[in-house]
Amino acid sequence: MSMENQFKILVIDDEENIRKMLKKSLENSGYRVELALTGEEGVEKVLKNDYDLIMLDLKLPGIEGEKVLKKIRNKDILTPVLIITGYGSIESAVSVMKLGAVDYLQKPFNPEEIKEQVDDIITRKSLENFQGDQPENYQTLISRAKAAINKRNFEFAAELLQKTAQQDNNSPEPFNLLGVLAEMKGDNTQAMKMYRTALDIEPSYKPAQENLNRASQLISYPEDASLGENKTENKTKENKEEDNK
Repeated sequence: MSMENQFKILVIDDEENIRKMLKKSLENSGYRVELALTGEEGVEKVLKNDYDLIMLDLKLPGIEGEKVLKKIRNKDILTPVLIITGYGSIESAVSVMKLGAVDYLQKPFNPEEIKEQVDDIITRKSLENFQGDQPENYQTLISRAKAAINKRNFEFAAELLQKTAQQDNNSPEPFNLLGVLAEMKGDNTQAMKMYRTALDIEPSYKPAQENLNRASQLISYPEDASLGENKTENKTKENKEEDNK
């Protein structure tokens, strides 16, 4: 792959070991890689340069990952974002998906997982730009659905995911994504139904496990789902702020 044709990736992560591993693994796979240590530095680089993919840690010093993503999207930059997160810490699944982030890389990960995930996103990006008839097989439909989510075209994404689920009802992924889309609309009952369907297909599917656990805790407070905290916690915060005035 010539330097002119290489895809360019920005890694935003404050952990030196993670940055080094990602840089080495991605460069070995033929990608060009730039690094940012903080959210502020990441935003600055995104505003000045074009990237094919942004790999973003949710837990950052200063501006956290979710706020970085919001700043990027507020500038109408629709570059695909791959969220880097620790196991069991995807409380922000709904809110980051609202901002067009649909892909997660959970720590700990290995070079093969990194390559597979990044290759899939880059292929999807190329597919999105492809003009002409596209076969409606499972992989094409799921790729187009994720691309639609990245552009925040959620209604179209739901249509594609419904087709995907009908075409292959042995995969948990489309049902899990349909669950998150239902959560976005405040329909936690439908969301939990979709998560349970995904787990019926594959009981060990971690994204659906985590989403079901979170949705179960928030079932009485769907309006707070995107914040990852319940109404009681919010009310307590409001009361404390009132007391401090």
